[in-house]
Amino acid sequence: MIAEELRALGLPAGAIVVVHTSYRAVGPVDGGPAALIDALGEAVGRDGTLVMPSMSDDDDMPFDVARTPCRGMGVVADRFWRRAGVVRSDHYASFAAMGPLAAAITAPHAPEPPHGLDSPVGRAAALGGFVLLLGVDHSANTTVHAAEAIARVPYRARKHYTVARDGALVRVPYEETDHCCQRFAQLDQWLRARGLQREGTVGRGAARLVRGSDVLRVAVEALARDRFAFLHARGDGCEECDAAWASVA
Repeated sequence: MIAEELRALGLPAGAIVVVHTSYRAVGPVDGGPAALIDALGEAVGRDGTLVMPSMSDDDDMPFDVARTPCRGMGVVADRFWRRAGVVRSDHYASFAAMGPLAAAITAPHAPEPPHGLDSPVGRAAALGGFVLLLGVDHSANTTVHAAEAIARVPYRARKHYTVARDGALVRVPYEETDHCCQRFAQLDQWLRARGLQREGTVGRGAARLVRGSDVLRVAVEALARDRFAFLHARGDGCEECDAAWASVA
């Protein structure tokens, strides 16, 4: 049934699709999260490529591609990277993929920006892929961060990741275009106005389907009009956005 709902939403066989999902919003599903992954795989078929986030939220431990759990991205994403045949990128902002283009999408990518054009989400968009939001909205859409990187927005969040060097743990600083992401929800209005977003219900959750390239184009155009379009106004009470504002000289 879920595979049929995904096809009705417009997800074609053979597609590349970056999936962000809340199992709690979509389920329960007979067979649990594994069955939802099976349904996604059935919808795109053998020629399709599934992509999901697989990063960890532990910045103080080195990322181990074979062992580090995926935290904060939902149970479906954490189950996905552990599957046989899934390829996982060796990066603190890791993504996992399964299908004919999995190796290309998860190939080594530069430490920063973590979600630039030459990253799993950027590559998926460049290859004509889709973004599928299941039970979540655009605030969970990592591809919008790629648009921020392309637009060279002036705000940054200063973070670090950890690597093991000569038997010691070393913190490596980096900068990322990060904030609360709530205002990514504006993409609903912009994409709907152009007829670029398909919407429906999958399982029990709201679903959105859009081309990654359309997300990039529409978001970059919005940032050309207003470089701070995705930040809450300075002093609105959002600590994450206020931190982003504070990074601007």
